[in-house]
Formats: sequence, structure tokens, C-alpha cells
Amino acid sequence: MKFLATVLLFGLSSLPLFAQVSDKYRSCDEGAKSQFEINACASDEAARDDAELNREFRKLLLIAGKDHERIAKIESMERAWVAFRDAYMEAMYPAKDKQAEYGSIFPMEANMLRAKLTQQQTAALRELQTQGSEP
Repeated sequence: MKFLATVLLFGLSSLPLFAQVSDKYRSCDEGAKSQFEINACASDEAARDDAELNREFRKLLLIAGKDHERIAKIESMERAWVAFRDAYMEAMYPAKDKQAEYGSIFPMEANMLRAKLTQQQTAALRELQTQGSEP
């Protein structure tokens, strides 16, 4: 609840600072008339970022080609990132009953944080595509 109070205190009720938001999110958020609709906008944004991450992951695997050792390392890295992401999310929102503790804004906050973390990982995958493209 302290985090939410801090956010509201500084007037960041829709938290676009959490992620580099798309035009689709911005348009959806501006047209939203309820917290439920805002939450849906954030969920869609997180899904778009997740789809982009998956595209970049597949590209990285294509670059790795038939190098089974490299593929194993890439897959291991991605599993470790998923574990990190999930642990980070739990550390940010540790309450068991998240809806009761953080309120109706929680789904939006969590999805925007997930989008931010996913964008960071997508950038890391792109870096690997360019920096690690030679064996």
C-alpha cells in the first residue's frame, strides 16, 4: 500500500513511466473510462511486448543455427530471465492478496512493470543478435 500511496502522491496514477508505451497503449489509455478498461489496456500492452520478445528470441535461435551448445546457453539464459522476472514481480508486490493490498490499480501496475521488464529483455536479446552473431 505504501508504493501505491507514493505513486498517487506524485500524480502518476497511470504509471506510463514503467515502460516505453506504444501508441496503441496511449490511445487505449486515453479512451478508457474505468479502471477495468485501463487495466485491460495495460494487459494488452504487456501481451504486445511479450509477443515482441518471443519474435526476438526466435530470431536469436535462428542466428545460432545448428550450434547446439549455443542454443542451450540461449535457452538457459531465457529460463533464468523468466525466473528473475517472476521473482522481481513478487518482490515488488509481495502481498499474498494482491488485489486487497494494492487495490484495483494493481493489474495495471503489474502489467506495466511486466512490460518494462520484457522490453529490457527484448533489448538484451537484440544485443545478443548483433554482438554474439559470430562464434
